[in-house]
Amino acid sequence: MTNFRLHSKTSLNFSNKINYIIGGNGEGKTSILEAIYYLCTTKNLNSSSDADAVKFSEKFFDIKGVFRDLTENKIRVLFDTDINRKNCFLDEKNINRSASLIGKFPIVTLIQSDHSITSGSPADRRRFVDSVISQSSDTYLKILIDYNKVLKQRAVILGELRDFRRSALVNQLDAWSEALVKNGSEIIRHRIKFIADFNEYVKNAYKHVMEEKETPEIILQSFQENLPLDDIDKIYSELLKEAQNDEIRRASNLIGPHRDDFIFKINDRELKRFGSQGQHKTFQIALRFGQFFYMLDKMGRKPIFLMDDVFGELDKGRAYKISKYLSELGQTFITMTDLTNIDLFNKETDYKIININGGAVVNA
Repeated sequence: MTNFRLHSKTSLNFSNKINYIIGGNGEGKTSILEAIYYLCTTKNLNSSSDADAVKFSEKFFDIKGVFRDLTENKIRVLFDTDINRKNCFLDEKNINRSASLIGKFPIVTLIQSDHSITSGSPADRRRFVDSVISQSSDTYLKILIDYNKVLKQRAVILGELRDFRRSALVNQLDAWSEALVKNGSEIIRHRIKFIADFNEYVKNAYKHVMEEKETPEIILQSFQENLPLDDIDKIYSELLKEAQNDEIRRASNLIGPHRDDFIFKINDRELKRFGSQGQHKTFQIALRFGQFFYMLDKMGRKPIFLMDDVFGELDKGRAYKISKYLSELGQTFITMTDLTNIDLFNKETDYKIININGGAVVNA
């Protein structure tokens, strides 16, 4: 890492199992997770701008990494503030589309902002579900990208129709509506199948990792309950026709999977409305462990797992139970403050301790 957050020049080698990254708050330990996430996705871990990740008073950041699996790959992410541009390289070849890298280096994150998945807006839950499916399905990622393009174009036509009622625009709207139904119906089919499969992974994670007696469940809330897979296109088209005047008046796409929500429940009670803080945290952890094993089964590869200061919020007993489960994961990176008693953790598997202070490695 060069000029990345607090890190002027940091080079690290990791254990291929568990890496404990230890330091005080604001010392640069989470930046290591951010850098790994950049290398796997070309995206920022916390959805902030790329410019925010540049070290103060510098003009660029540069992250390089080597991934070793069946083959060896070199990844580089370079951001220049002068031209406000990010360039990504795979084996020294420029990557024009970041989507082409999604899923190549599968990754799971368990971070502080995960609270938005269970307590935030429907968009936060859609983002979570889409990220899991997209990493394990190139087909879904392509359909999702196409759908979002259609949404934008259709919104433009709706806005023009609101201002200028021309027949040519109506014909254009019909064409974009047809494309919306085609892509949107496929997204819904993928999500229905995903939730049916994924619920079992979350239940297993809840039971084995958290050892809770409660039963978690995820329900897809789309534009109609109990959507029959064979009739989604027909129902979608009919609802669009019924909503057309309202859509034109508001110049907005009102029907489709971009408005889906995913309802999380524990023992048939909605988590967002009735869940305690502890239940929210438990559900978030179960979602991420469920994601890991779902992706492992679908892709046949163990994702990299990033955990940012997770154990600081857990009691000692639960922290130990989770740490025992870490041996079943692949390469894992865990940040914790220097106040956390690492002796509480199960260290029967290969591990490495990396101490960070002021953006520098004290010992590794």
